[in-house]
Amino acid sequence: MGRLFVRELGLSHFRSYRLARLELDGRPVAIFGANGAGKTNLIEAVSLLSPGRGLRRAPGGDLARRPEALGWKIQVLVESPARAHEVELWAESGAPRQTRIDGKAAPQLALGRILRMLWLVPAMDRLWIEGAEGRRRFLDRMAMSFAPEHAQAVLTYEKAMRERNRLLREQVRDAAWYGALEARMAEAGARIMVNRRRALARVAAAQAGAATGFPAALLALAAVEGDLVEGERELAEALAAGRGRDLAAGRTLTGPHRVDLEARYADKGVAARQCSTGEQKALLISLVLANARALAEDLGAPPLLLLDEVAAHLDADRRAALFDEICALGAQAFLTGTGRELFDGLGERAQFVEVEESSDASLLRCIGAGDG
Repeated sequence: MGRLFVRELGLSHFRSYRLARLELDGRPVAIFGANGAGKTNLIEAVSLLSPGRGLRRAPGGDLARRPEALGWKIQVLVESPARAHEVELWAESGAPRQTRIDGKAAPQLALGRILRMLWLVPAMDRLWIEGAEGRRRFLDRMAMSFAPEHAQAVLTYEKAMRERNRLLREQVRDAAWYGALEARMAEAGARIMVNRRRALARVAAAQAGAATGFPAALLALAAVEGDLVEGERELAEALAAGRGRDLAAGRTLTGPHRVDLEARYADKGVAARQCSTGEQKALLISLVLANARALAEDLGAPPLLLLDEVAAHLDADRRAALFDEICALGAQAFLTGTGRELFDGLGERAQFVEVEESSDASLLRCIGAGDG
């Protein structure tokens, strides 16, 4: 099994960090410190190495350190099974984010071909009981982890849908205008649904028979309302047939953006939304680990894992199981928590980083597993 990990991470004027640098060796990274010290800011910087807006989904202007607001920069050396890559991300004040890979300007979507990563953050704890939008986002990140081009299909679909929605709001009735947009939506939408189905199948296979301390989840797709429409021709026909209803609503009511992700606790046969808070968390962790196992099998190297405040919500046995599975997988996981004692079970298997909040900036201190 090959390795994929961040070897060096440098931050400049990013969030609470004026300047910071970490040298890492591929082991899990246990990051601890007081609330507000800057732990999540650190793993947010790593999350920006994937297509999209990172684990907080923050606009670029929010990433610059205050009060200077001079812009920000992230510099990373990534080790992969094939070769090392130098990645730079930055934005000047008021300017869009830019990406450079191995010294050459690159589109943000190119990051998906270099790094695969999965994350779990506290905001996802209510995934199974809140609206379908968050579950679709979770599903699409899962699909993108297997097929980086999924991100482009989603962007294409959403752009065409925004234009169609504008026509609907303006009560435009020209069939030719709708036909062109619906053709683009149908083509991109069909690819989106294929990628989603394949991702669910890979995760299901990775859960089957796995030696894990976390409960398996049965996943299924469902329409928010009405029927689930998937093929390109079927989508195009459904969009054309629904123009009258959509004109009345002022928005598109059919398509991949109206899909929901359903989950059941496999052994109990209970819907995830009806499970206890602890069971819902365990199901999420189980899915992330299964996703990681499937990626490791497909790519020959496990993805990066970003697990924000996960250990604090697990009992000692589940924490030990999580650490053991991460280490058995060989993944570089970035884990955050308020106390170092949460990660005692990792011992020499991890690197430890303490985040301290000084009078005006977050500071990092790397310490050995055996240090006091």
